[in-house]
Amino acid sequence: MVIDHSILEGENVSVISNEYIKLGINLSLGGAITYLAENGKDNLINSSDWGRQVQMSFYSGPNPFTPGGKQPRPEWRGLGWNPIQSGDVAGNRSKILEHKNTGNEIYVKCIPMQWPLDNEPGECTFETWYSLEGKSVVVKSKLNNNRSDKTQYKARHQELPAVYTNGVWYKLVSYIGSAPFEEGEPTVLVDKYDGKGWPWISYIPTEGWAALVDDNNYGLGVYNPTTNMFIGGFAGEKGAGGPKDSPTGYISPLHSEILDYNICYEYNYRLIVGTVDSIRKTVYDVSPKKSRNLFDFSENRDHWSYSEITDKGYGNQNCLDFEFSHPSASINAPFCYWRNNEFNTILIDAAFECEPENDFSIVANLYDGTGHEKEHTVKSAPINFSLVCDGKRRIHKVEIDKSYLQGKGIFGFSILTNGNKGSAKIYSVKIC
Repeated sequence: MVIDHSILEGENVSVISNEYIKLGINLSLGGAITYLAENGKDNLINSSDWGRQVQMSFYSGPNPFTPGGKQPRPEWRGLGWNPIQSGDVAGNRSKILEHKNTGNEIYVKCIPMQWPLDNEPGECTFETWYSLEGKSVVVKSKLNNNRSDKTQYKARHQELPAVYTNGVWYKLVSYIGSAPFEEGEPTVLVDKYDGKGWPWISYIPTEGWAALVDDNNYGLGVYNPTTNMFIGGFAGEKGAGGPKDSPTGYISPLHSEILDYNICYEYNYRLIVGTVDSIRKTVYDVSPKKSRNLFDFSENRDHWSYSEITDKGYGNQNCLDFEFSHPSASINAPFCYWRNNEFNTILIDAAFECEPENDFSIVANLYDGTGHEKEHTVKSAPINFSLVCDGKRRIHKVEIDKSYLQGKGIFGFSILTNGNKGSAKIYSVKIC
């Protein structure tokens, strides 16, 4: 890889600042963030290679992705289709199409590069809007797909966004308990001498934030209001290293998303500079402090995905519109956490048609809020329920027995078709 670190400075960097922080996005790296610091303090962001920074990164099929027979680097072959904002593994950089800096907001549009390949631009564009609010960077990101391959590939985890810090900020902290927004004790997920951090770990931040901090619990927080699934950790020597050095911390909020060939996909997040306490306070100030209870499919899938199902595709529906026949077919809710007193009834506004009419099931993931290893998320037994399958739109009501919840919260759930064969149009799902 050819890395020209000189582009991290000078006219390549578009800057906005306020009385607290300074933000620099790099016009030689697709507008990715390469500089963020509190005034008078060191840059938090790592740029050892063009897969770091704070940037957009998406995943889809096919896997491996070999356009025109071009082969990916062997070590990244398993990533499949993976356009990222900064550049590729060979050192080629993304191309800026448009840039505006008003002094209060920066807007950039770029053609990203396929990370695993040598000089393969993505058949898509990325747009990003950056603004400052106190010690926060408020970011809106948008993917505009225009792929020649019109196959609808299965859902993949998306980095929303990918955040890389310098080696000084090694300690990964979040609140992962079962009582969000009640000031419970945060958990140190990765510490200096615990041997953890790489491979990346997954965890469930029930308040939607995580932070990478130094010995004094100061550093960078990431808040995404739509998901309670994150991955992160640290690679390399903990506690030392600057923007050009290899050691790096990592945080990424995740959603499992289908990215159609023509999709326009948007998400928002916030970067927060400060101590763990001040980062968390900012999240408390801006968060709705309650779980999402209504998912509306009039414009998009609203973060829902499928197993063994293909729908009518982005832009061709005002609901989830699909057929089902596979024995393992399911409709999967996004990574959201609901307390057990929030998860009482599921209302499905839908029209189902199938013959014969057999039971469907709901399977939820029970979460005890005590850790981040696999044993702390326990799949419960299915709840069987009947649907009226006459093709007419109606509200289907599924009651949740409290004994089913075992006093635990719910981390996502799936609706199983149980081998039924038919079709569905789902307009919304409400948890109440």
